[in-house]
This record gives sequence, structure tokens and C-alpha cells, in this order.
Amino acid sequence: MSTKTVALIAHDNRKRELVEWAELNKASMQKCKVFATGTTGKLLKSDVGLEVTSLQSGPLGGDQQIGALIAEGRIDMLIFFWDPLEPLPHDQDIKALLRLAVVWNIPVACNRATADFLFASPLLFSDYERTRPDFTAYQNRKL
Repeated sequence: MSTKTVALIAHDNRKRELVEWAELNKASMQKCKVFATGTTGKLLKSDVGLEVTSLQSGPLGGDQQIGALIAEGRIDMLIFFWDPLEPLPHDQDIKALLRLAVVWNIPVACNRATADFLFASPLLFSDYERTRPDFTAYQNRKL
């Protein structure tokens, strides 16, 4: 069985929903290494009892910290319960985070239904290796 590293993020209006989802998936979550942004991490620790590595709050750089972990190949999956109806001052950070998840080909769930599908997948704890993009040509381009 392969241990997956999961990043969990939720906007304020979606934190309760993420906590409820994590509680329902607690047995699977306990088999994962979990990173989360600030307040979300605190709630997952206190309300669900998960072992979580908490980073900064999203607006204070937590989204970018998760993005850096994705770029370093240290995150296998992103669960991000975002609030599309609430304008946020750090929208550009969120866009950058989602862009990195796509660039590095990691599964992303932005709502509960997709998170349910990801955690119900037989690939979750398999030795599945996602295709990692080869950016050699880009990195070696002539400037």
C-alpha cells in the first residue's frame, strides 16, 4: 500500500463542510500524510483528531506553501473546498495553486462530490504512479 500525501484547504464558508467530509473519511485520512493551511489544519486536528502539518493561513502564504510542495513533488492530491461565490483578496494565489496542481498532474477536488470520488477510488492506496511531466525542454530553452 502506498502512503499518499494530501493537501487540504477550505475557504471560511466551506471549512465546516471539509471537516464533516474528513470525519466521514477519517479512516482513509489516517493512512495519509496530511498538510493543511492554518485554520483548516487546526480544525482538522481539534474536530477530527487527524495528524496534520499546518502551514500558514491561505491569505498569509499557506496557499503558496502548498503550491511549493506540489512543485517539489511532495503532494499527491489536493482537496480544496473553495467558495466560488465569495470574492477573496488572494484570488491570484488560489489561481496559481490550482495552476500548479494541473501543471504537475496531481488530482484536485474542489468540491465534496469530487473528493468523494477520489477517496472511493481503488487507486487511492495503490502503487499508482501519476505521469510526471518532463519539463526538460522548457528548462533548457535558449533565452
